[in-house]
Amino acid sequence: MTVLSNKPGVELDDQVPGAPALPAPQPVAEPRSVGASVRAYVALTKPRVIELLLITTIPVMFLAAGGTPPLGTVLLTFAFGALSAGAANAINCYIDRDIDAKMRRTRRRPLARAQVTPARALVFGITLAAASTAGFALTVNLPSAAMSLFAILFYIFVYSLLLKRRTSQNVVWGGIAGCMPVLIGWSAVTGRLDWAPFVLFGVVFLWTPPHTWTLAMRYREDYAIAKVPMLPVVASERRVIVESLAYSYATVACSLVLWPVAGMGPLYGAVAVVLGLVFLAEGHRLLRAVRAGVTGVHLRPMRFFHLSNVYLALLFTAVAVDPLLH
Repeated sequence: MTVLSNKPGVELDDQVPGAPALPAPQPVAEPRSVGASVRAYVALTKPRVIELLLITTIPVMFLAAGGTPPLGTVLLTFAFGALSAGAANAINCYIDRDIDAKMRRTRRRPLARAQVTPARALVFGITLAAASTAGFALTVNLPSAAMSLFAILFYIFVYSLLLKRRTSQNVVWGGIAGCMPVLIGWSAVTGRLDWAPFVLFGVVFLWTPPHTWTLAMRYREDYAIAKVPMLPVVASERRVIVESLAYSYATVACSLVLWPVAGMGPLYGAVAVVLGLVFLAEGHRLLRAVRAGVTGVHLRPMRFFHLSNVYLALLFTAVAVDPLLH
């Protein structure tokens, strides 16, 4: 499962790292058929990134409700949350259209291939943002609408325009946007915020850097060509792994804080401990490998990346199931 968020871009491609660069696909004319146009606009929203909504928003709603939340609230929150994330991603595609055309893993995006004009992509993103904000305000509640709008604006102005091309800490602070679904899901059910959603916000916030950096290790050449200073571009592999492991420890510690704060039962505690040990073991495998002189693709950083997806998915599944057993 691929996770990701209106958080810093995380998408995969089948290009093998270290292989000769593939020739850039030539721009094609804007699609004329309805089906091709729909596919292009859907691709602007980065559907695989929106999966984070399912993984974090809905389980938090179960926790907020202390059981099963109202189905209508769940469906509306997910629908308008998907529009919100899609809006941020579409506008991000507009902003990053120049570097997307240079990178192997992004050069197939609609703007890079001229399947959608920049102006139409921007209007599409703004329209989705307005629709999601209005939808939350009219059918869910105002706090959720405000946080959804904040996530969009933060992703666009803070991450995409301010941080991404200027600092190796881009995904650390830019990842705040990807943590917002946790708060939105809680407020959609309760109309307010509490300590528990902020703890889960912290889990996603601390999880994001190691998750993204290990993927960026694979696509280091892409980011270097595009002059995006991801940590693996500007730092040694050893430093990237050490910092990733530090964030992994913080992630696991934060997940355990939820146990007493939210009054979670033994199921959540057991799942959090077991998942945490597996997660950290994989991080230590990377550290042992780099200390032994292993470099590049032989480090197999994608093992950690995929495991981090599983870690977050199963942890939040436990967040949803645990209240049902009380």
